[in-house]
Amino acid sequence: MGSNTGSPLEQSAHQVTLTQDFYIGVYEVTQSQYERVTGSNPSHFKGANNPVETVSYYDAVRFCAKLSAVPEERAAGRIYRLPTEAEWEYACRAGTSTAYSFGYAESHLGTHAWFGENSSDTTHAVGLKLANAWGLYDMHGNVVEWCQVQHQVSSPMYRGGAWNFDAEFCRS
Repeated sequence: MGSNTGSPLEQSAHQVTLTQDFYIGVYEVTQSQYERVTGSNPSHFKGANNPVETVSYYDAVRFCAKLSAVPEERAAGRIYRLPTEAEWEYACRAGTSTAYSFGYAESHLGTHAWFGENSSDTTHAVGLKLANAWGLYDMHGNVVEWCQVQHQVSSPMYRGGAWNFDAEFCRS
């Protein structure tokens, strides 16, 4: 994975090898999906097709466990979990090594993400902006996404941008 120079936020890129195949959702988990599984909707910005937000890392882990326990999912052998940080970045970049999955031009972020400049201070229904090259939506904005805690990391990690983030914090 490459890196862009010139930004104080840019860290040196390093090669990561993923050793297992994985699936990742095309969209963020919506409020209606979350409520069907958990029976509650903690979101501040209500909307059935809006991403669920104000969910802690532990809430997200519990959601994955409850979804995995749904009889149809269990019968199909599907086990849900949060992506690792490396998996999330791989999915977000969609084969690129640029600052964003669509290149380096921050001026194009508004066509791909809801962020501080265009969100009107709220989340929006999933999938309204352009997807990345692999058909994944909202990877650079709308709400941040929790990643699986790895043994060497002491605290939960989130990735992606959000409705209230500046563009520089929405990078791959």
